[in-house]
Amino acid sequence: MATKKTSMFTLTERVTITAIDTATTATIDLGSYVDVGDRQALQVHSVDFIFQGATAGTSLIDSLGNGQTIVQVTDLNRGGLVFADDRALVASGVLSFDNDAYLTQATDMFPDNYGKGSEDGRYVVNDQLYITALLDQSSFAADVNVTVRVNASIVSLTAKDFMAIAIQSTAADN
Repeated sequence: MATKKTSMFTLTERVTITAIDTATTATIDLGSYVDVGDRQALQVHSVDFIFQGATAGTSLIDSLGNGQTIVQVTDLNRGGLVFADDRALVASGVLSFDNDAYLTQATDMFPDNYGKGSEDGRYVVNDQLYITALLDQSSFAADVNVTVRVNASIVSLTAKDFMAIAIQSTAADN
């Protein structure tokens, strides 16, 4: 299906959430990696989420009350958080916390890790990845920073495979 053109590399982007119940967004530009003419796509192997406080050394437990931080990566701009059955969803994560220092990190049904094989991965043919993060809680003392790390490689697809992925992406836009 795909022929690797590069080894795996990492793309990163940070989103700073400064308000409760307000979606904060960012993008990762893929224009240099995706090429329609050459049937070149980005193969996403895994996505990691790193949750930090207002500064790099600030603990979230020290600055937050009760609630959760939700973050999603999509390959189409949906304008907010999406359900897990949305075909545009690439990865998502949730960090829940409370005043008693209970802390958990979980992902919903859509996997963040696509496997180790050369054929494993999520192929993206769109020119951007969209990050949406939301802080949902009752008490708020400081900003929350979420860093998204996308481990990916560039691949060449057959004409049929590239067309199938492009059609699926277009259909997901509706």
